[in-house]
Amino acid sequence: MKAAIIAGGLGRRLRPLTSDRPKPLVEVGGKPIIQWQIEWLRSYGVDTVVVLAGYHREKLVDFLGSGGRFGVTAVYVVEEEPLGTGGALKNAENILKNDEVFIAVNGDIITDIPINELVEELEGVDEALGVLALVPLKSPYGIVELGSNNRVVSFREKPIIPNYLINAGVYALKPEVFKHLPKKGDLEKDTFPKLASQGRLLGKVFLNSYWRSIDTLKDVEEAGEELIKSKLKEV
Repeated sequence: MKAAIIAGGLGRRLRPLTSDRPKPLVEVGGKPIIQWQIEWLRSYGVDTVVVLAGYHREKLVDFLGSGGRFGVTAVYVVEEEPLGTGGALKNAENILKNDEVFIAVNGDIITDIPINELVEELEGVDEALGVLALVPLKSPYGIVELGSNNRVVSFREKPIIPNYLINAGVYALKPEVFKHLPKKGDLEKDTFPKLASQGRLLGKVFLNSYWRSIDTLKDVEEAGEELIKSKLKEV
């Protein structure tokens, strides 16, 4: 099975860590993000990783090489200018179009979501072109709970809010999706809303999986601490 890692972004919010490297090479918990991703994907049967590269792409090639030392085959598709998440994936159509299902992953997340369950969900619905992994929203702030007479009852530090689901940036897709991808634009803004309006997009909820998006320097620090304690450290 193939997985495309969308790795071409500039990572502005992670500067200065991304001043001389692409975001997927930022180290979190002792490993670059992309290494966490490859080890996770490989554990679910992915044997070919298609790296959709742009900014500082030569650094990705230097680190991954052929992919052999990570147990996969690494293939590179380069965007000469920023194409957005949808355009970057469209750019890899020739490599991915012959697979019945492939995985696409944003290059700034660390997770252990079982992608085999995404594939099974998609294969069970003929008219669907894709399935999104969904995870519950984690509040970026602590929450204060009030009781009677405006008495503060308790404090909850950054709780999980299960009633609200967010796009985890992990997708199982059928090759027909390429007909709906822009040459330049985003999956999240251009493609997925259209497929959803047609009833051709599924979502699968993962309540108990580890998931973290690495967007800021604070995320790097917090995720590093989580991963040191996590079972992901043993992958």
